Amino acid sequence: MAMSEFAWRTIFSLIAVPVALFTVFLGGPYLVTLIGTMAGVAAWEFFRMSRAGGVEPLQTPGVAITALIPVAVHADRLQVIDVSLRWLPVVAIVLLGMAIWLRGPSRRPGLAVAATLFGIVYAGLFTYAYSIRYHSYAIGAVAGSILLALPLVITWLTDIGAYLIGRSFGKRKLMPSVSPGKTIAGSVAGLVFAVVGAWLYVEFLLQPYAHLSMRPLAVIAFGVLISVAAQTGDLAESLLKREAGVKNSSGLIPGHGGVLDRVDSLLFALPAAYLLLDLWLIPATA
Repeated sequence: MAMSEFAWRTIFSLIAVPVALFTVFLGGPYLVTLIGTMAGVAAWEFFRMSRAGGVEPLQTPGVAITALIPVAVHADRLQVIDVSLRWLPVVAIVLLGMAIWLRGPSRRPGLAVAATLFGIVYAGLFTYAYSIRYHSYAIGAVAGSILLALPLVITWLTDIGAYLIGRSFGKRKLMPSVSPGKTIAGSVAGLVFAVVGAWLYVEFLLQPYAHLSMRPLAVIAFGVLISVAAQTGDLAESLLKREAGVKNSSGLIPGHGGVLDRVDSLLFALPAAYLLLDLWLIPATA
């Protein structure tokens, strides 16, 4: 008898969540490997959707570059190399040259490069998980892990709140042309769950165990903005899937679809969290 989608989701979560949390705690090359793998697979899924939409990205170099972004960030933190945005034009020129050589004018090399660069940047946003884990205020593996878990928990609570309230009470659709299942009530509930969760997390985990904190108004604003970023990321991937005419980014994860289907919210929430933590994070004793 075939297992239900819920059973597949449960089994996957029971295995994946502990492994991911332990990898975050270990950090270093272990975390880089996890992030690089997820980013590379997410890029492959994006290129897969691009092809479904009629664009031929440079898949192999695109996936390789995306997977190497967290490696480069790790090497930069260890002062092995210097990573900066000045290398982006070089990447663009190399990809354009490859597109001209491999695609030719009849296969739209400009669109191929544009889709490839977008896929690299889009999937590469997951690398911000590494930057949060090694934030300058987060001293040690415990503090870094707890800090990284903050935007993850807020994103998860946003999804839970939107699903529970939206399914029970949601009537007016949020953006029916993009994601018919999402409602305004669910979106607002996601914001409320995120703010309450952020407050409790900072009070009972971040302060006592990571010795980090934020001012009260900053905690509220952080919860709201990360929730908005997470919901926007979810809608963005839904838009990309609708444009490509596909239901899921892939079928790699039983019961879940693809990697992008699982981390789409985080691709916007993580960079937003990184920027906001730089503004608002303070030592708990301050």
